[in-house]
Amino acid sequence: MHTATKTPAHSGSLLDAARELGNHPQRLRSLRSRLLTVLVACLTGLGAWIVYLAISMPTGYRSKAWSAAWVGFDILLLLSLTGTIVAAMLRRQIVVMLAVFTATLLLCDAWFDIVLDWGTSDVWVSLASAAFAEVPLALFLLHRARKLVRVAIQRRWHELGLPGEPPALHRIPLFYAVEATVPTVSDTAVPDIAGPEVAVSE
Repeated sequence: MHTATKTPAHSGSLLDAARELGNHPQRLRSLRSRLLTVLVACLTGLGAWIVYLAISMPTGYRSKAWSAAWVGFDILLLLSLTGTIVAAMLRRQIVVMLAVFTATLLLCDAWFDIVLDWGTSDVWVSLASAAFAEVPLALFLLHRARKLVRVAIQRRWHELGLPGEPPALHRIPLFYAVEATVPTVSDTAVPDIAGPEVAVSE
């Protein structure tokens, strides 16, 4: 007997969109192609920009908005960390995204503190702050974000009745419909447990 899974009324459109996307492999390929095109273009532009900056930038620069830049950055970091804490307390999936975002800001903060203080007596404070606060917290958030993703994958893996443990994250495709037509346990391709065609219960 087939048992339907109850879902909140407001999530109906999201579930329908997931089913629609999962049932059209060609659309997934198109989305993937466009994403890769944009990313490759950005990568190429960034590489050229780095070369230009390395050649043209002066060794020193006086900024009129130094305080605004750093205070604004720290406010963004504060909001991001607050959002991560709230999402963790409420046990919401967005905590993974916020944790990665906060960790990135922390690493950027450590980098700029050290580089901009290099050659001054303040560099030791920046190094200590990076070594004992910013970098450890960033690594902790990244580790927890990865752990949460792995736990979610493992639960879905066992719900599907697949043998053993799921492979590493870099081996699990986003959408199985792109990799194969008929998903079976014996297939050499890794089943997609994150794709909408298997992640949505009817």
